[in-house]
Amino acid sequence: MAKFIYKMQSLLNIKEKLEEQAKTAYGLAKAVLNEEEAKLGQMVARKNQYIAEKKEGMSATLRVNELTQLEHAIKSMEYRIAEQVLVVKQAEKNVMLAQAKLENAMKERKIQEKLKEKALEQFKLELEAAEQQEINELVTFRFGRAKEREE
Repeated sequence: MAKFIYKMQSLLNIKEKLEEQAKTAYGLAKAVLNEEEAKLGQMVARKNQYIAEKKEGMSATLRVNELTQLEHAIKSMEYRIAEQVLVVKQAEKNVMLAQAKLENAMKERKIQEKLKEKALEQFKLELEAAEQQEINELVTFRFGRAKEREE
């Protein structure tokens, strides 16, 4: 029996590897985004802590120098938060790009798999036609030999 060999199997293998690489890149981009969002959350929490300390210091007897330091820390944290927001936005863009590449790689792999399935179906049809041809030839041969014997 004939064996099915997909002529473009190497291309399908490459598409599968590209998809795996895209999955890895997407996972890494997502991990970076999560890390940057966590940093942003920590910065916001720290800023809120400074604000709470400032409010507490204003109601209690706190030196002006300490209040100034807290005000400076709050402003500094606001600047760092603004920078971190930009970093998070860039990480989100990277995730979106990685996701688009992954989707594209998955589409290309699926296309190759569909082509392979169609080639397999075509192979089966050709094999079935060849088998039918052999059966017809065998029947014709036997029928011809049987007629020769009768004559």
